[in-house]
Amino acid sequence: MKRLRVLRRWFGRRIGYARLLCLVLLIGFAALRVADPAPVEEIRVRTFDAFQRIDPRQKTARPVTIVDIDDKSLEKLGQWPWPRTRIAALVNELTKLGAVVIAFDAVFSEPDRLNPAVAAEAIPQLDEETRAKLRALPSNDQIFADAIRKSRVVLGESGLPEEIATLDKTLPVTGIAMLGEEPQRFMFDFPGLLRNVPVLEHAAAGRGLFTIKPERDGIVRRVPMIMQAQGQTMPSLTFEMLRVATGSGTILIKAEKAGIKSLGIKGVQIPTDHNGQLWVHYAHNDASIYVPAVNVLEKNVAPDMIAGKLVLIGTSAVGLNDIKTTPVSRAMPGVEIHAQVLESALSGAVISQPIYGIAVEFATALLFGLLVIAFAPLFGPITLVALGAAFASVLVGTSAYFYTQNRLLIDFTYPLMSTTAIYLTLIFSSFVREQAQRRQIRSAFGQYLSPALVEQLAQSPEKLVLGGEEREMTIMFSDMRGFTSISETYKSDPQGLTALMNRFLTPLTNAILDRKGTIDKYMGDAIMAFWNAPLDDKDHELNACEAALDMLERVDELNQARELEAKQEGRPFIPLNIGVGLNTGLCVVGNMGSDQRFDYSVFGDSVNLASRLEGQSKEYGFPIIVGSKTALAVKDKFAILELDFIMVKGKNEPEVIYAIAGREDTAQSGRFQRLRNLTIEMLACYRNRDWDGALAAIARGRKTDEANSLELLYNLYEARIRNYLENPPPEDWNGAFALLTK
Repeated sequence: MKRLRVLRRWFGRRIGYARLLCLVLLIGFAALRVADPAPVEEIRVRTFDAFQRIDPRQKTARPVTIVDIDDKSLEKLGQWPWPRTRIAALVNELTKLGAVVIAFDAVFSEPDRLNPAVAAEAIPQLDEETRAKLRALPSNDQIFADAIRKSRVVLGESGLPEEIATLDKTLPVTGIAMLGEEPQRFMFDFPGLLRNVPVLEHAAAGRGLFTIKPERDGIVRRVPMIMQAQGQTMPSLTFEMLRVATGSGTILIKAEKAGIKSLGIKGVQIPTDHNGQLWVHYAHNDASIYVPAVNVLEKNVAPDMIAGKLVLIGTSAVGLNDIKTTPVSRAMPGVEIHAQVLESALSGAVISQPIYGIAVEFATALLFGLLVIAFAPLFGPITLVALGAAFASVLVGTSAYFYTQNRLLIDFTYPLMSTTAIYLTLIFSSFVREQAQRRQIRSAFGQYLSPALVEQLAQSPEKLVLGGEEREMTIMFSDMRGFTSISETYKSDPQGLTALMNRFLTPLTNAILDRKGTIDKYMGDAIMAFWNAPLDDKDHELNACEAALDMLERVDELNQARELEAKQEGRPFIPLNIGVGLNTGLCVVGNMGSDQRFDYSVFGDSVNLASRLEGQSKEYGFPIIVGSKTALAVKDKFAILELDFIMVKGKNEPEVIYAIAGREDTAQSGRFQRLRNLTIEMLACYRNRDWDGALAAIARGRKTDEANSLELLYNLYEARIRNYLENPPPEDWNGAFALLTK
């Protein structure tokens, strides 16, 4: 044991536990990079986004034209989908103008609803001769297929999350050749495949998936160039266009153990990531490559926009919902993303993330991490900051160089995060040692004082004195109604009662704290709290009233949950209710107690009145009773009812008390307006000693829909009036008032 202690002291002096922790961190970051969870990947790709925004692809040629089914075309030609005869006319016109390949960023998975045979059955007014003539006409799909057969058309297909039908094995497929590892296990795999109607598939020169998979944040950075869909290996729409344009028979896939490396056809080889995705090298949106579809059909398009071009037919119309987000644009039509892929491939301006890039990242993180662990404790703070800035600049500069000069994506965020974490750990360990004495103080006083006060004392020991200050505050008292009855049901289950009280007090406490209140103390099922201390709160009356209403709402939620539990367990349900008293006034607040034990608390006449108001809530039938200062401060924000005068101990003048019935929306409601008018009428008669008028007002109020809310208040005043009439007070009104408000 002695040797072990000596070894531990030597280790602590020579190597240090902080350095050991840093070595663990270095290994942990390496494991994190291997696992590559979504947050780590997102940081990396966001960096690559920044490179693209700083240095987007510059267009040197425009080999692609987009025939756009835009809002203008939809307005002139009608809603999508158009009749296949119109699309056939579009293909014929593009072929005539010299398009190299035509591709559809859409799928025609069902027969045209306007086929003549369909019309023959759908229109009941037709005679049999007309029906026979319609049935004899070629279908719109056949006309479209004839147009496709006379051109070089690539049809779009879509991968689906579920298999929808058995694939027709007689339909043509693109030839695939493989070099190296078997690549299918690295590809995105869609369980289902949505194809075009067979007559179109047989006529097309090629077919490819136009499915684009945005990343977790919704940004399209990579586009799959080869995929699996319902057991078929399918090229993307754009790569199939290149295959058809070059006259290649098959697509060559090169794969290694780490994943897919590239895709090739005659004269074109495209590097991909390990899943067969192309990092799209984006240029900014280019309106000059768009031609409205209606212009083509009306023969109103410049021939050089189509001749010798790869033509994509797609949509930018907002209503057709094909708008994507890219690193350089928040709103780019999906068809233009396909155009950007083609432009990048044909111009050779592609970007890629090399497989060896991960090895470079690991080596950099390891080298700089070990240097920091070894030498950081030897340098001063200014030197460390300078070296850290130089290190970050080297990493960022190297990554930017690879991107701008070689179009390679080398991640600098992983080694930067790894080294920064190690550096901060060393700094933190030094800080921890310096704070050891303060931690001892916190530990010593933590068992006596609240955590907030302990922290104040640790930061400012001069506050460790008795005494206080006078300030205006809002005080709250809250109590559970019928606690004795509820506790009787838990006689044999004291733990259950404790759990119920904790479940009851927790949401009420949170409601107070959420509204900037300070909990003074718990008194069984009661809570005392205050506002505007120790921190200033200019809206303390407003926040206190909001907290009181929040407490009622949270008690309602708790009762709903408890009632459901009681039904499920087959036991009686007793709802929980609270009364709340609020009062605003001058109080003394501060650290109070003895030299051995004290707490941060408040006292004064305003506190006593708040406690008394809480007790009045049961008598008046409203759960929230407030004093006049509180009510006047928040009268424009809440639904407030005047209730009564009460005599306050130590004061000659009575205190006007009010009820809060809700927030501003309640105050504007018709029900509350009627409620307020009823109380005003009754109080006016009562205070003018018009006893018959007051009793009549009470009788009228009991016939209204608001009677339930005012029943206890009516009972109180009716009893006072009856008592007055049966036992008339002296002629002196002050004595009479004292009797009536006793």
